[in-house]
Amino acid sequence: VQLVESGGGAVQPGGSLRLSCAASGFVFSTSYMSWLRQVPGKGIEWISGINIDGTYMAYENTVKGRFTISRDNAKNTVSLQMTSLKPEDTAVYYCQKGRVIGGPRGQGTQVTVSS
Repeated sequence: VQLVESGGGAVQPGGSLRLSCAASGFVFSTSYMSWLRQVPGKGIEWISGINIDGTYMAYENTVKGRFTISRDNAKNTVSLQMTSLKPEDTAVYYCQKGRVIGGPRGQGTQVTVSS
């Protein structure tokens, strides 16, 4: 399993970023995919998930209405569109295979929201 995140960076509050995750080494089209994040000094947190055909998306309450998860099974990618970013969204973001924390995940991409 290989998952490679990209798209992180520094943005001002209220800004937007789009994270992408390229997957390989497993059958992506039959795998539930999730996005997680970790703030330094805190535990890793599940924030969003998407089912195998992209018809059902789930979000943690603090990102609901601001973040949108999507997937492209033809390209083996899962994305997270983040809008209305807040300083408290600052974290390392990971994509993960599966819906339960602890599954295979990538190396992460840093998102910093600051003025």
